[in-house]
Amino acid sequence: MSRYPFRATEQKWQRIWEERRCFESVTDPSRPKYYVLEMFPYPSGRIHMGHVRNYTLGDVVARLKRRTGYNVLHPMGWDAFGLPAENAALEKGVHPADWTWSNIAEMRAQIKSMGCSLDWKREIATCDPSYYRHEQAMFLDMLERGLVYRKEGWVNWDPVEQTVLANEQVIDGRGWRSGAPVERRKLAQWFFRITAYAEELLAALDRLDRWPEKVRLMQKNWIGRSEGARVRFPLLGRTDHLEVFTTRPDTLWGASFVAIAPDHPLTRELLERDPQLAAFVEDCLRIAASEEALEKAEKRGYDTGLRARHPLADYGAPSDLPIYVANFVLMDYGTGAIFGCPAHDQRDLEFARRYGLPVRPVVLPPGADPTSFTIGEEAFTGDGTVFHSAFLDGLPVAEAKKRIIAFLEEHGLGRGEVTYRLRDWGVSRQRYWGCPIPVIHCESCGIVPVPRDQLPVTLPYDVDFSKPGNPLDRHPTWKYVDCPRCGRPARRETDTFDTFVESSWYFARYCSPDVTDAPFRRRDVDYWLPVDQYIGGVEHAVLHLLYARFFTRAMRDCGYLDLDEPFLGLFTQGMVTHLTFRDERGRWLQPDEVRRDEHGRWVTLDGRPAIPGRVEKMSKSKKNVVDPQRIIEAYGADTARLFMLSDSPPERDLEWTEAGIDGAFRYINRLWRLVEERLPLLPPVGTPPGEPGNEAEAALKRLVHRSIRRVTEAFERFHFNKAVALVREFTNGIEAFEPATAPGRALLREALETLVALIEPMVPHLAEELWQKLGHQRLLAESPWPVADPAWTREETVRLAVQVNGKRRAEIEVTPDASEDEMREIALADPAVQRALAGREPKRVIVVPGRIVNVVV
Repeated sequence: MSRYPFRATEQKWQRIWEERRCFESVTDPSRPKYYVLEMFPYPSGRIHMGHVRNYTLGDVVARLKRRTGYNVLHPMGWDAFGLPAENAALEKGVHPADWTWSNIAEMRAQIKSMGCSLDWKREIATCDPSYYRHEQAMFLDMLERGLVYRKEGWVNWDPVEQTVLANEQVIDGRGWRSGAPVERRKLAQWFFRITAYAEELLAALDRLDRWPEKVRLMQKNWIGRSEGARVRFPLLGRTDHLEVFTTRPDTLWGASFVAIAPDHPLTRELLERDPQLAAFVEDCLRIAASEEALEKAEKRGYDTGLRARHPLADYGAPSDLPIYVANFVLMDYGTGAIFGCPAHDQRDLEFARRYGLPVRPVVLPPGADPTSFTIGEEAFTGDGTVFHSAFLDGLPVAEAKKRIIAFLEEHGLGRGEVTYRLRDWGVSRQRYWGCPIPVIHCESCGIVPVPRDQLPVTLPYDVDFSKPGNPLDRHPTWKYVDCPRCGRPARRETDTFDTFVESSWYFARYCSPDVTDAPFRRRDVDYWLPVDQYIGGVEHAVLHLLYARFFTRAMRDCGYLDLDEPFLGLFTQGMVTHLTFRDERGRWLQPDEVRRDEHGRWVTLDGRPAIPGRVEKMSKSKKNVVDPQRIIEAYGADTARLFMLSDSPPERDLEWTEAGIDGAFRYINRLWRLVEERLPLLPPVGTPPGEPGNEAEAALKRLVHRSIRRVTEAFERFHFNKAVALVREFTNGIEAFEPATAPGRALLREALETLVALIEPMVPHLAEELWQKLGHQRLLAESPWPVADPAWTREETVRLAVQVNGKRRAEIEVTPDASEDEMREIALADPAVQRALAGREPKRVIVVPGRIVNVVV
């Protein structure tokens, strides 16, 4: 029995594809384009199973689109700046640049071994000066346009990474990568003015109909548009006032306190003469002030002794309110000051209970008695009717908001306002291995842009990592330069860009990676952009994707391109998971340290018990990582690719199992034998299939064309696991067919050629080899995708589910052209439906042709 020689076959076709430059693309406005892109990887040194899944999904799309007539751009590159390279310098004594370039070379070879149809001549690395020189130039353009600024402010400081983190990089009060509790520090930082695009970024989400709804919702919530009012609270005994932003001006009569942020200007004024307040503020600022962290933190405050007059005191509201400094108020949201309405905000209620403040309900739940309604341990935050609120009494909440805002504006007490949760993007990072920020600090001239003819500002190679912190700060020569404006001694900016800056525009650089005097050619980006299909993890829903959407608009406004959205379609794949194991001492075990014994029990290689844990994301710490290179060497790239596509819908997590990879390998060998064993039966290549002469031949003909239609539809819808199942079904049908006539043998050739053509996006090496064995000279990767003949795809019957009151009760078969009345009649006559009806007359029968019949009783 012949066995598929995967090693030789995969090397052979990878060499041929490269020699023939099959996957290189050129700008050609006469052809329809399709740009498919997977999120580029960080060059850590080894690919992992998440990479294999990600690039397999993208490659299926690229190969399908290429063969259906599109001019496909499918590039590759490296997100190459970042802290792990500096950690390697500290731990291994290797320079970050050397470590990075060595890893890129290794990972390039690994990804090439997967057989992906990538255009490698467009390869980029963000740490290459030829890449980031353009980033520096764009920064200077944005600086001139007012989209970049520098200011001193409180920042999130990661004590482990020794650098600043953006708000988006603080997860539950901890650094997104290190996991360390984040501190607050005051530093001068560079910011991109992303808030200038808040409304545009929000409104455009509705047009991204090929993005997952959950991602659009995450971005919508992060942008956080809030409609409300800015209200003035005069300070008693002073001539100034506090401005408070609220989204619930309808609850003003329920106010019992005012709270300000620990870094509010009034707080800074008061703490200069109040040591206890200063200590409280210092304690508050020690932890990162993210909304998620503060939501979980204990609500604490400090009574300043100041009082604020309620702006509606003359209309029945409480006359004056105590002013607290509170740890849950954020300076960078609204005005950094709130009024607390404990009855209708859970956070305010917890605070009021702690400090013995009044709780005054002013919104009545539907059906509640206004004379007896009180608040217990849970605030009422739902909709209702306003009461205890003077002229707002009896109004629904939405109407009360409009009425009170109009009143405040009419009487000069406040105004309606829209605010956003989104904050400007802080991009300064206190580390070496990043893109230098191209400005110079001069004592006489202030901040001076580096002249364009001096770009790129490159990193010095001779740096010292023996001490913590940024080695650029202590470099003996690099940071000392003359001011380009006045010629006096000055110094370079030693902060480098957040690495998310590089990934915010790399997709555009792929369009023209060879151009040196601009980030890209306008002709190229006008043709290729936007990306038609972007593929990556949902963990980038807020950070990378939001920044890229902003950066595209900033490039547009600086005249680089004419584009709003960078990614038309987005697909977020699930993680690859694996069962974890420990030995009897609790030590984590590698997958290759575990086996099943003759009784089916998990044991170590020496026969000791192996204790299975949970199925979890592959992680080095839990040693449940499977090395893709080992799998490719043992089974072949096509087997790894097929497993990634077959065992789970691509948007869900995929559990790695040895049984699964063995099953994929067996099927690939089955395909190999299927073609090899039938080659002697086939007529010469190019023989027309002709018309079937009997029912078996007609059945195969129908299976061929229905498989084309169904597999194509499954690919187009990203139902890759369904495509695999359909191909397996097709394989079964071919195996069962025994040609007895010349037309039958010609139909067998048509079936085998179709099968091989359909599997090519998934297992390209095997498909090319079988295609060649079938006698074809032209590469399958360059051959047209098969097209189904409608005359042979017509289904003789269609199966429809029948539900009664939402519960599935039966399944019926109807002809494809059956009318709704016929489908209704057949469904109601079904015995199972009759039992469910139990003699009752249906109120309605809803027919969804081709899908379902709903009977409502």
